[in-house]
Amino acid sequence: MEQNYVNIMMETLQKKVGVLDAIIRKNEEQSRILESDITDWDAFDKNADEKSDLIDKIEEIDQGFDSLFQKVKDVLQSPAGKQTYKVQIGKMQQLITQITEKSVEIQAAEVRNKALIEKRFAQSHQRIGQSRTSSRVARDYYKNMQQAQVVAPAFLDKKN
Repeated sequence: MEQNYVNIMMETLQKKVGVLDAIIRKNEEQSRILESDITDWDAFDKNADEKSDLIDKIEEIDQGFDSLFQKVKDVLQSPAGKQTYKVQIGKMQQLITQITEKSVEIQAAEVRNKALIEKRFAQSHQRIGQSRTSSRVARDYYKNMQQAQVVAPAFLDKKN
């Protein structure tokens, strides 16, 4: 029974590595979307939704792993269990190391993408400000031109 739990724990860790790889790919895709000249916000939203689903999957995997670990914790931490499951424990440690490295990579990509988003928002804000200024200038010019009185030519030929 414990052997099955340990094998399931290893499979769970492998699934988590796969999901983290998918998140890394989504981050790269998100970065490409944000770096393009014209940002496709619909594609960005779709990407963010897909990434959110993957994060939910990670949480489910973590809960399942924790549940299994609680069932075999005492056995794995005992001297006999450490010896019996030495190979599996070593593989799980390697998977946990991979998970940690991928998590750090994801966090770094998130920071980079956040900076790109802030840059895009600042550019959009600047364009909106410029547009408002242009509209205001045009409106003011139009008002001024309507208020201007037409003055008859001041130069008259007075030869008679």
